Amino acid sequence: MTRGTHLAAAGALAALALLAGSGPPASAPAAPDAPTALAPPETRLVGYESCGDALAGLRAAATTAVGPFGFHDRDLGWIAKSATGESRLDVAAAPAPEHTTTNVHEVGADEPDLVKTDGRRIVTISQDVLRVTDPATRRTTGRLDLADGTLLPDQHRERSLLLHGDRALVLSGESRMAFRSTEEQATGGNTRLTLVDLTTTPAVLGTYSIDGALIDARQSGATARVAVRSDPRLDFRLDPRAGDAERIAANRSVIASAPIDAWLPAYEWSAGQERHHGRIGCERLSRPADATGTSLVTVLSFDLAAERIGDGDPVSVAADAATLYGTANSLWLAGERRPVHGPRPNFWGGRPAEVSTVIHQFDTANPGPPRYLASGSVPGWLVNQYALSEWQGDLRVATTVDGARGRSTSESAVYVLRRQGGTLQQVGAVSGLGPGERIHSVRFLGGSGYVVTFRQTDPLYALDLTDPTKPRVTGELKITGYSAYLHPLPDGRLLGVGQEADRRGRTQGLQVSLFDVRDPARPVRLDQYHVPRAWSAVEFDPHAFLYHPETGLVALPVDQGVRLLRVTATDLGELGQVTHPGAGEGTLNRALLVDGTLWTVSAAGLRASDPTNGRSLAWLPAT
Repeated sequence: MTRGTHLAAAGALAALALLAGSGPPASAPAAPDAPTALAPPETRLVGYESCGDALAGLRAAATTAVGPFGFHDRDLGWIAKSATGESRLDVAAAPAPEHTTTNVHEVGADEPDLVKTDGRRIVTISQDVLRVTDPATRRTTGRLDLADGTLLPDQHRERSLLLHGDRALVLSGESRMAFRSTEEQATGGNTRLTLVDLTTTPAVLGTYSIDGALIDARQSGATARVAVRSDPRLDFRLDPRAGDAERIAANRSVIASAPIDAWLPAYEWSAGQERHHGRIGCERLSRPADATGTSLVTVLSFDLAAERIGDGDPVSVAADAATLYGTANSLWLAGERRPVHGPRPNFWGGRPAEVSTVIHQFDTANPGPPRYLASGSVPGWLVNQYALSEWQGDLRVATTVDGARGRSTSESAVYVLRRQGGTLQQVGAVSGLGPGERIHSVRFLGGSGYVVTFRQTDPLYALDLTDPTKPRVTGELKITGYSAYLHPLPDGRLLGVGQEADRRGRTQGLQVSLFDVRDPARPVRLDQYHVPRAWSAVEFDPHAFLYHPETGLVALPVDQGVRLLRVTATDLGELGQVTHPGAGEGTLNRALLVDGTLWTVSAAGLRASDPTNGRSLAWLPAT
């Protein structure tokens, strides 16, 4: 790292440390109806005074956290998991054709996806190949092979895209399934970013590689912020003949001799023939008071309008965050805190009652590295990023707490947190949602909230959140099955995508439900669309969902094709289906509209279709 970079980093962290080191705020009075909760520990971030201070702190925290098999729950079987600017060359050109964008959680915070369009071009990434398609002529106009040759035959990188003008940022990380529980995210590995110029023939402008697994990214304007989680590189050796106490002692010995570089991730970036190497500096690292020393989260910031990718202005936190939620002006990192050496999540996602979710808030209103604001915690665990929502400066958080005996004693709650100094203080809560069940989906819409819990039936809870100190349940609808994703529709309606189930809770195939939630005391289901023994990628990945409010078109990947539905004020109806030749189950997973034409995307290629009936207009094979 150059001296100039060190000085810039020191200045950024000095400002962060100044904010983080402010005195604790006065305690806010608890809401009268707030449930009894775990006392939140001190979670404000503070900077390390030196590398020696950082090493001592990380060693101490890791020593406390390590068990006989290393750091607990790091070998989970599950792997978890629109604001594009105008092209610089097209500013004076005619407006882009009408087009849909990626289905995202918050307006102004674009999310990476497998396909992006600005109306003039469709950019896709599949099987390590970036392709550019002209929707007007329905021809492939560019192709770029991004295979880097660094993976073994049985390894796979999952790639996604962000788009700004004539620049695409390709994000490559460990293979994961989106929309899984927040802690079902792989750590370790390597994250690679590639900046591509799309002006003419697609060409690589530069690359960036860092130790750690890709969590997620958000883009506001030309600024992309990428979150990466990395494990310390500690060589724990398992002696099968030793007892737990001996293994713990051996692991602690490894930690005691580990250098600071074991925790600080290394990175490298390129621009043309230039090559630059660096490592996150100690002055770029902050910690919560209860840092475990088992992982770091690094937030990188990139200007997609620049000619080179740069070093990402890294800011790191000694935390275990695995979920990223972003708005146009804020970035939130959330992760679970479990008891030391506590039990791991079970197959169904259950956690012990002591699990809590720690949340860190950063200001992203301006370009450049994010500025730390505050931290806090709530009992329980998140189902995904949709369990978080910022509204009028407050953060709403929906979690499930599992009891000592597992799901049979679980219940869920919604908490409201408000920033007071450097702490996110709880100002209101409503609990007791879905006793014996867990959250399957959440949607916050302004002063209202909707929570779906499920075990045998699906209670859809309607919440009034207009008074943040007194959130309350206003209505409840019990139906069979559940919604795994909720999407707002005009005129007080809500669309749910999930699974139908029998009275014993056994799933029966894809279910799409049209809800009327205009009366908060009496949510009702107006219509249902059911495909027996089927499922949709939307249940796990909301990016696969397409809704066009002007026509009522809904496009859902279902098994080996895309079902086209039309939603009206009172009912759902099927318009047609789209399939691709050679596309296997679950591979036809994206749909978008450009200038009145439906485009569907799979590894096999792109198809242009009539959105009113699914009739094929053109087929563009991938090869």
